[in-house]
Parts: sequence; C-alpha cells; structure tokens
Amino acid sequence: MDSKHDTAIEAVLEQLIEHGPEGIAAVFARTFEMAMRIERERFLSAGHYERTTDRRGYANGYKSKRIDTPAGTVNVAVPKTAGHGAEPFFPQSLERGCRSVRAVMLAVAEMYVKGVSTRQAEAVLREFGIENLSSSQVSRAAALLDEELEAWRNRPLGEIRYLILDARYEKMRAGGIVRDAAVLSAIGIGPDERRRVLGVSVALSEAEVHWRGFLDDLVARGMRGVEFIVSDDHAGLRAARRAVLGAATWQRCQFHLAANAVHHAPNIAIRERIGAELRSIWNAPTLAKAQVALDELVAGYRDTAPGLATWLENAVPEGLAVFTLPEHHRRRLRTSNLIERAVQQELKRRTVKVRVFPNDQALLRLVSAVLVEIDETWASDNKAYIKWECRNG
Repeated sequence: MDSKHDTAIEAVLEQLIEHGPEGIAAVFARTFEMAMRIERERFLSAGHYERTTDRRGYANGYKSKRIDTPAGTVNVAVPKTAGHGAEPFFPQSLERGCRSVRAVMLAVAEMYVKGVSTRQAEAVLREFGIENLSSSQVSRAAALLDEELEAWRNRPLGEIRYLILDARYEKMRAGGIVRDAAVLSAIGIGPDERRRVLGVSVALSEAEVHWRGFLDDLVARGMRGVEFIVSDDHAGLRAARRAVLGAATWQRCQFHLAANAVHHAPNIAIRERIGAELRSIWNAPTLAKAQVALDELVAGYRDTAPGLATWLENAVPEGLAVFTLPEHHRRRLRTSNLIERAVQQELKRRTVKVRVFPNDQALLRLVSAVLVEIDETWASDNKAYIKWECRNG
C-alpha cells in the first residue's frame, strides 16, 4: 500500500486512540470510505490525479449516504465516477452489505426501464446516486443478486420443532394488469433454540396448490421433526398443512381468532367486549380451566347471539392447542406475531417504496433480500428464543 493510504490509516488509528470505543462508528465510516476509494482507483485503473495510459475515466466527487452497520448508523462519502461509458461504478463493499437496498434499487430500475411510474422511479434511482440504467445493466446486476438469493432459498434445512407460517400481499404486474401476489413465508425454531427464516415463495394466491408446493419444498430441503405449527386458518393453508405435515399439532393464531370473533359479533356492544372475554380464556392457567371459561362464554351467548355462540364453540378450541406446550413456550407460540412483527412489518417497510412490482422476479428478489438480513441478524443473536430445557417446566 502506498504512502497516501498509509497516512489515511494512521489518521483513522489516531481517531481510535483519541476517542476509544466511543469513536468506533466514526472509525468504521472512515475505513469504509477508504475501501471504497481504493475500489474506485481499481475501477478507473488510476489513482487520484494519476496520469496513466490505462485510465478509463475520472473521479467525480462523492455522494453522502447513511448506512446501517454493527457499529450503528453512520454517514459515509460514496465515491462517484464519470467519463467511462455505460458501465456504472458502485462500490462492491457497499453493495455486499445492502442486499435489500440493492433489491429495491433493481425493482425500481426495472420499473424505470419498462416505463412504469417513470417519475417516481427516476426519483428513487437518484437517491442511490444513479442517473440512468439500461435494461442490460439491470439484467446483469439482477443476475448477480439472484444467484446469491437463490442459494439462500435452496440451502439445506434440518430439524425444526416449531413452525410459524404466514402470508402477506403485494401489488404486482402479471399478464399486463396489476394483481395481488401472495408472499408465503416460514419461520422455524430448531434444537439450537434460535429463530430461523426457512423460506419464502411468491404466488398469485394462497390456494392449496401454492401452500402445498411451498411446504413440500421445505421438506425436500431437509426440514424434519415438526411438532407444532402456528398459523391463521386460511383454507388453502389448512389443506396443505394437513397433507404435508398432518402429524404436527396445529395452533390457530389467537390474535386472528379474536379479530374473526369481532366480525361474528351481532352488535357494537358485543364487539367491544368480546376481545377481553377471549383473553380470559387465552390467559387461563390450564387447558381445563380455559375450556370451562369457553363453555361459560358460549352458554352466555346461546340465547342473545346464537350465531356467535356456535362460531365460538367450533373455532376457539383451535386456539387452545398451545396449552399442550410447556408454560414457558406458550407466550411465544400463542399467535403468529413472531412472523407478523419481525417479518411482515419489515417487508411492508421495504416494499412501500416500490408500490407495484414490475414482475414476480422483482418481488421475490426484494422479499428474499429482506429475509436474508433478518435471518442473519437472528443467527448472530446469542440469546435463545425458546429454551428446550423448559419443555418439562
């Protein structure tokens, strides 16, 4: 490394010496900038102000960007280039650390290239420091990211004891029209006591054939040992679950059950209190006492709201399977909130910028990139999500 880079390293180390651990974020940012400047020099085949016969462009200043790092959110100066033809420059060090950002960029770029929502697409692209992209550039960038994400979606699985399933909908163009596409996802908890994102799939509906294909794929990748499943009661998912994982105990999400109960309530007064009445059942200390509380609730509505009483009698027992689990596990698995909050809300936050995806590949690319980030964060967490030693507690 030349003296210029040695001087830069010395400046970074001096900052660390002066501020200690509290200055680690700034040290990280400066080191990151140094790496990106080196990348730019290699891309241009020339150092800053260096004259060489191999030079293929020139440095064109910097663009400020906020990035999330293990040291916190930092501002970095991303180097820009110009004068080298159509091939864009984007630091690989920055690109590798931002899969979901790349996926958003590519989704919007595809919209831009296809002429969909052009004004919005151009504005978003400028946020990434990109003035324009050709269809061939989009295709090359997408291929690199897709290879990485496909490897993650097809990675081998192993023993999974608890399984949480859910779906959300996104707008997507298909056959020349905008349609709702179902994003199917699965979270598992295995012997290592950690949460894992197992997989994701994009389909045009939650029909049985799509859910069954998704579950079959998880099994084909080695998922085994599923004892307990948490999900909503969608007809397609119910049929697929029975066909593929019929031996597992099923817990109907209590949160969705309470929401369904409100829709079955015949008047405002009942709608306002039914949630609290159901919580008295969910929070019972034992299954026997929960069943007694349910019987009393059904009897109380038998005359005044017979339709609601019948629904409660048939549906609510599906939300009581969690009582078969150790007490310390019940709070985690009584609802599908684990996947709703940690996954679905994050997907919504990332997809809102695109609004309407140009195709299913763009949608699958973005949701996969987001889920990879979530999965890696969970994998690095030293705290157990479920302690198996509590199974007999």
